[in-house]
Amino acid sequence: MRPERPQTAQEAIAPKPAPDRAKIDRFDLGERAQTRLPDHSIAPKIEEEIARAPVSMDRKRFMQMKRGKMRPEARIDLHGLTLAHAHPVLMRFILESVAEGRRLVLVITGKGRTRQNDGPIPERHGVLRHQVPHWLHTPPLKAHVLQISEAHVKHGGLGAYYVYLRRAR
Repeated sequence: MRPERPQTAQEAIAPKPAPDRAKIDRFDLGERAQTRLPDHSIAPKIEEEIARAPVSMDRKRFMQMKRGKMRPEARIDLHGLTLAHAHPVLMRFILESVAEGRRLVLVITGKGRTRQNDGPIPERHGVLRHQVPHWLHTPPLKAHVLQISEAHVKHGGLGAYYVYLRRAR
């Protein structure tokens, strides 16, 4: 490797090339400034996260499930339970459902309490609603869960999830 040659005085004071114009938003005098502040939410909403998940099951059955045409074979209501109590209850329910050969179960979490949020730090409402999909995507339940989807309005809407299970082997 040869050493890099030192810059001349002309090169050191020469203006640098302008950045790409497409990347810079143009602002003209007299124009109103954008006053919309960015959202403080760091993590995406749970509904968006679940909706973005790829479809692992048969697409026709998935659409039937999303439209509320399929009837869940079993359901569990986790309303009022703490995280410490809800996790083992959910695990037992899913493992029993797999053992009994069920394919579609309904997990009701509730929507969570809504409170006025005046503080500078945003708060998430519906702790179980946010935690249940995470539990279903971690072992030992991950091996049995094929698809998670938000429930149809007649089965609980935002406060419930359809959990489509793999066939027992």
